Amino acid sequence: MNNDKTKQQILFDAARLIHSRQEVDYYRAKMRAGRKICGGWVKQSLLPTDTELRNEVQRFVSLYEGDRGFDNLLDLRLTAWRMMNLLEPSQPILFGGAVDGEMRSGGQIQILIDASALDRVLSLLDRHGLFFEQQSFEPTRSSESVRVLVKEKYPVELIFRSGDWLSSEIEEDNPKEAEANLEEFQEILRDSYPDFDPEFSASSELEPSDRFEFYRLLLLPLESVEQNKHDHPEGDALYHSLQVFEQACARKPYDEEFLLAAILHDVGLAVDPMDPARAGLDVLDGWITERTAWFIENLQDAQRAQIGVLGARALRRLQKHLDYEDLTQLAECDLLGRTPGADVRKVTEALSIIRELARDELDAAED
Repeated sequence: MNNDKTKQQILFDAARLIHSRQEVDYYRAKMRAGRKICGGWVKQSLLPTDTELRNEVQRFVSLYEGDRGFDNLLDLRLTAWRMMNLLEPSQPILFGGAVDGEMRSGGQIQILIDASALDRVLSLLDRHGLFFEQQSFEPTRSSESVRVLVKEKYPVELIFRSGDWLSSEIEEDNPKEAEANLEEFQEILRDSYPDFDPEFSASSELEPSDRFEFYRLLLLPLESVEQNKHDHPEGDALYHSLQVFEQACARKPYDEEFLLAAILHDVGLAVDPMDPARAGLDVLDGWITERTAWFIENLQDAQRAQIGVLGARALRRLQKHLDYEDLTQLAECDLLGRTPGADVRKVTEALSIIRELARDELDAAED
């Protein structure tokens, strides 16, 4: 991959990190994206400038959020309130912008919890279908700090530390940060918003919806990606993706991972048209399951197998996989999803179908 394409990929991924609020610092976002794209060490010349990154973030905002932007303090505080209520048995302590009312870049919510509650909290997050990742272990003198990032509308960073260091760590690491327990935060919300209803706000559950919003953000640019008219007479890549989704729905309407692979298989075209499958998988890393990723990664080989140009060794590798028949069906859906004038759902409607499948699966697991 040449330097221009590598730099463009780093720019896109860094902007995604900032917009999805996984990072709030521009330099950290660029370095994180660079190490991921380059597989380790990254040359400074490949990193975009702050101005380039800021413009790309604004493009994300305009594509997905229009004029609203994402600096909505009330929305951030309500997200923090619902998370604090969810974690109430673990006696969480909220600190930072949600407490003092100052929107930090990216709007991250930070909550401190006793380290002894780690397993219990992770199990709770999992039961509620929330997407999270354990970020790091940090030695803190005689103790350890574990950070867990919950992928909500505003990112929620849960910091687990031993009880002896709960208060001292806040003062030492963040001497200017305000803090509040659940009761104190409720009083702050009541003072700031006279119409605030604690019981109603707490009953509005946190939903694992952020990933579907992210999927939509990736799909929208495909409308501007024109394809080879000989192979794709239907038109742009978004229209094709929605057609493939319709075909997939007709075959396996109950299979969330299969449907996601159908609608997301070409998102990499807006990042790197020369290697769209790999670019798409890089962007979707952490946002899809291994099975969905396998479908996207091997779809092109399945298409080659259908026309008899895939090597024998590669074909045997695919045939040994448990999902080979489903992959073959996905390849057929891709081939059929190239009809000019075909009726398709809108992006939001298609994603709503998959979202409902995810919720039904969560409800079934809880029952």
